[in-house]
Amino acid sequence: MDAPITLETVRDVVETHWGFRSFRPLQEQAMQAVLEDRDSLVVLPTGGGKSLCYQAPALARGGVTVVVSPLIALMKDQVDGLRSLGIAARQFDSSLSASERADVERELFNGTLRLLFVSPERLVNTGFIGSLRQADLRAVAIDEAHCISHWGHDFRPEYRQMGRLKELFPETAIHAYTATATESVRKDICNQLKLRDPEVLVGSFDRPNLTYRILPRTDRARQTLEIAERHRGEAGIVYCLRRTDVDDMSALLRKQGFSALPYHAGMDAAERSRVSEDFAEEKCDIVVATVAFGMGIDRSNIRYVLHADLPKSIEHYQQETGRAGRDGLEAECVLLYSAADVLAWQRLMERSVREAGADDKFLASAFKHLEDLDRFCRGAICRHRALVEYFDQTYATENCGSCDLCLGDVEEVPDATTIAMKVLSCVARVQERFGIGHVMGILRGENTDRIRKFQHENLTTYGLLRDHSQAEVRDWIYQLLGQKLLQQEGDEYPVLKLNPASWEVMKKQRTVRLVQNVRRKKGEKAKASKSEQVSWEGVDRPLFEELRRWRRDLAQAREMPAYIILTDASLREMAAVRPSTLDKMRTVVGIGKQKLDDFGADLLGVIVRWCSDQGLAMDQAPPNRAPAPPPKLVQKGMREQAFQLFRHGGSIDEAIKATGRTRSTVVDYLCDFLRLETPRDPSAWVDPGDSQRIGKAAEELGSGRLAPLREHFNGEFDYDQIRIALAWLGK
Repeated sequence: MDAPITLETVRDVVETHWGFRSFRPLQEQAMQAVLEDRDSLVVLPTGGGKSLCYQAPALARGGVTVVVSPLIALMKDQVDGLRSLGIAARQFDSSLSASERADVERELFNGTLRLLFVSPERLVNTGFIGSLRQADLRAVAIDEAHCISHWGHDFRPEYRQMGRLKELFPETAIHAYTATATESVRKDICNQLKLRDPEVLVGSFDRPNLTYRILPRTDRARQTLEIAERHRGEAGIVYCLRRTDVDDMSALLRKQGFSALPYHAGMDAAERSRVSEDFAEEKCDIVVATVAFGMGIDRSNIRYVLHADLPKSIEHYQQETGRAGRDGLEAECVLLYSAADVLAWQRLMERSVREAGADDKFLASAFKHLEDLDRFCRGAICRHRALVEYFDQTYATENCGSCDLCLGDVEEVPDATTIAMKVLSCVARVQERFGIGHVMGILRGENTDRIRKFQHENLTTYGLLRDHSQAEVRDWIYQLLGQKLLQQEGDEYPVLKLNPASWEVMKKQRTVRLVQNVRRKKGEKAKASKSEQVSWEGVDRPLFEELRRWRRDLAQAREMPAYIILTDASLREMAAVRPSTLDKMRTVVGIGKQKLDDFGADLLGVIVRWCSDQGLAMDQAPPNRAPAPPPKLVQKGMREQAFQLFRHGGSIDEAIKATGRTRSTVVDYLCDFLRLETPRDPSAWVDPGDSQRIGKAAEELGSGRLAPLREHFNGEFDYDQIRIALAWLGK
């Protein structure tokens, strides 16, 4: 019997192939679950290193790991990246020719393949199942696992077939990975996949390197150009709701000198593939996409994501903004908010449900997701805090230093209640028979045929807001709609209507809060976020740009994504350290043996020539960019509730019932409780004598890892018993 693979072996593999010398939060525990053949659900934010959790163990222990992925483009990117590291990875999909499929099957059967990427439909195909049964299948990893849940934000019926995996491969561990899943979605994923006693690992939903800005949308085109201008030469994604908006916006950006391409369902597959490749190879800086088709766009150094229109849920927003800054460096996420989009989404959702004949429960769920996002956009608390609290976590930092509210980008409109009273009074004066444009024209004192036709220039509200622009007044009306202080009725030509809350405002029984963008002086820039200030420290920017040019040329020559060659994080550290030898280059993050052998000498030549030409010293100390530890994140209220039960000797099952959390989460609570409060008698959860035996074995083996201890006792204790015993002993 082969000796079990340890995490030390995996660490060596990661350093050799990926050039990383430490793990990110929860990666170690996720990899341990793979090595122990224990089912798992891993929820980590985009850029949190989910892929490494199954890739590194697959390489370390041999056999083949099958990875289920929803898009061919995503499979291709992962396969290209792995093969560039010297790792045997292939994809098996409809794009392959008969000879290519035969090559993949040959590698599968002869044992040389380590990672095989497939679609959900392909995996449950009868012929393919037969092939896998003849191979050394070690694990199945399901990417974008939220797609299996009806309660998720991106449900895909084809993912339901994954529920058959436990029947087809009962002895094979299944590992599910996703970036966005609330508690109810996590439970549904585990149930649908029939996971057995899974290790459930939920990381922080916070992305501290992202700066969130949610600004009132006043002029979509102008605001988009302003944001693109401050990121000129950098990679960005602009999301629009409609295909026509995508085409118009990409044309506008190109007219202003930006390298921008459209990406939406109206284009054929070949066109979309070309756009994806041009963006990945840095031949194009900006992709303008519909939100539904943004998933196929990938690049690690996206420095900004702009939502020119509202996404349809917080989960979608989290996932789409999560495509920015995947290299760990600073990135900006801007959402141009308008309550008009909420109304547009509601109408679109209703029509879609009617046409599909779907259950009304789906519509209610969709409306709830939309309402949550609307509340988030209109909220007045830190964006980072609001996001992590939505996913049932807490955020301890008072000021994130990385959102519009904490950076002071948005301010309250003076005399907001008075403005609201003027708007609502105008709606009342026109007897609730007209739409936004007409009411806005009256308030601004416009001289139009339509206003004169109805003699509305004689109204007492005529011209009350003449000193304000169309964009300002329109935005205020939409803010009142968003706050349910005003409403719209009618589909084709909606009119403004009052409601009880409207009359409360007009009777001075309710105050109103309106916000606006801070008015900056010409040339004045928005305040830089904390992460942006730190990430450029010590970096020679001109050398960084020279290295980017070198990387882009190499990517185009090899016809592969530029970030697969080296990430921006590696290039920035290279431009700060300026190594003079290959040995010193090896210390830069992301430089493994394969990359050093592949192009280390050429890269070193670029750096040495640059430093010689510029008279720069080499072999500088690497900048200290260790990020501050994330705030302590706990499930709101439930941890303390579990602690209270444990203080009275409550069992794990009782705590599961009381909190509604999974067994894995409750065991985490218990281990924290035992370490923090060190009760004298742990017998309610583990035998004290067994704990001493486990502790002694841990000392003899020189390890607190679970797998060696479980093997030492020949399976006498399960993983949870070992974890609890070590926690009580303070190990």
